[in-house]
Amino acid sequence: MEFDSFSKKQIKVLSWWHKESPHRNKDAIICDGSIRSGKTLCMGISFIAWAFYNFKDERFAICGKTIRSIRRNFIDAVFPAIKNLGFKYSFKISENLIEIKTLNRKNKFYLFGGKDESSASLIQGITLSGVFFDEVALMPRSFVEQALARCSVKNSKFWFNCNPEYPQHWFYQDWIVKNKEKNALYLHFNLEDNPSISDKVKKRYKNLYTGTFYERFILGKWVASAGVVYPSMTDPKAFLDLPSYNFESYYVSCDYGTVNPASFGLWGKYKDSFYRIDEYYYDSRKAGRQKTDEEHYESLVKLVKDLKIKYITVDPSAASFIALIKQRNKFCVIPAKNNVLDGIRKVSSAIKSKRIFICNTCKDSMREFSLYRWEDSAGKDVPLKENDHAMDDIRYFVTTIMPMENDESDNDFLVFAAER
Repeated sequence: MEFDSFSKKQIKVLSWWHKESPHRNKDAIICDGSIRSGKTLCMGISFIAWAFYNFKDERFAICGKTIRSIRRNFIDAVFPAIKNLGFKYSFKISENLIEIKTLNRKNKFYLFGGKDESSASLIQGITLSGVFFDEVALMPRSFVEQALARCSVKNSKFWFNCNPEYPQHWFYQDWIVKNKEKNALYLHFNLEDNPSISDKVKKRYKNLYTGTFYERFILGKWVASAGVVYPSMTDPKAFLDLPSYNFESYYVSCDYGTVNPASFGLWGKYKDSFYRIDEYYYDSRKAGRQKTDEEHYESLVKLVKDLKIKYITVDPSAASFIALIKQRNKFCVIPAKNNVLDGIRKVSSAIKSKRIFICNTCKDSMREFSLYRWEDSAGKDVPLKENDHAMDDIRYFVTTIMPMENDESDNDFLVFAAER
């Protein structure tokens, strides 16, 4: 990997810990801001260089939301660069450990996923000389604080990077607002701080998001969610006439409800995009009668007609309906991934990048898109639990079926050559 130049902000990240830097006595560095602003790469190179400049035969931690996200965001970006700088590394799969060597020095870097409150127990007991948090705003506070408590070696330091979330987020309030009190160097990045990406690429990323996500991921602002969740979909022109394509494959996404509405979406794939071409929506309150699992299954069969369905994904809480589909042995059914905020982000990006299209044959989807709103008083990113059933089944499709069809592996481990 070659670098033509670094921005002034990137150079500060690379050198802040050096003995000649005015920031050398800081205990931590915090870099936040827009996506693709170059903060992760520079921080990663700097973190490893700092570790070898100051320590030998010590242990460090690299933390992400999952091991998979560490591979994607940190390892794949940083390790080709450090290899070119003369470092060698080997990976021990069973220990989630990377041993890095250069000249006569070797240090150990342990990988930890901080996806929920139970993750804090994973990092207990280890003594660390430093810890790097990639996308710290996506990790639970208990995990982060447990990792920080492990850094008891003299001259240890903390490294944080993230994209912005809502302004009441604990990391924003405790670390960014209080960066001076925490003795941390705080640097805010935007796309212009990364000279390695072209104006064309910057424009492409700017076109990926709208609304709240544009303000956070492109402008780098810690802003509260407000208004309609998918603002671009309030325009009737956002919905297509049913195309006459010969779709390559078909799928169904289901948000199952008995008291609450049930929403099933029929999708077709054409080239690299997915089209919601028809739907089934049943509101028992309006109809005055609840349907049984068997009746909903009959409606599912009626929706797909004689089409060959590759996969059906269903709300993971609908255990009885999933069991019924498996019992009938007609469709391949997969429990859906159900991270709401992450799913909304992915749906927003898929709409903006024209990976999914909603046809105007889907009237209930059109109605819900215009009504689906953020909860103003929640103090965090929470959509209102109303007018959200088609929204949920669309989210299940984007987060569960699309990654499978795009060959995006979901294995939560890394595979490296024995020696690099």
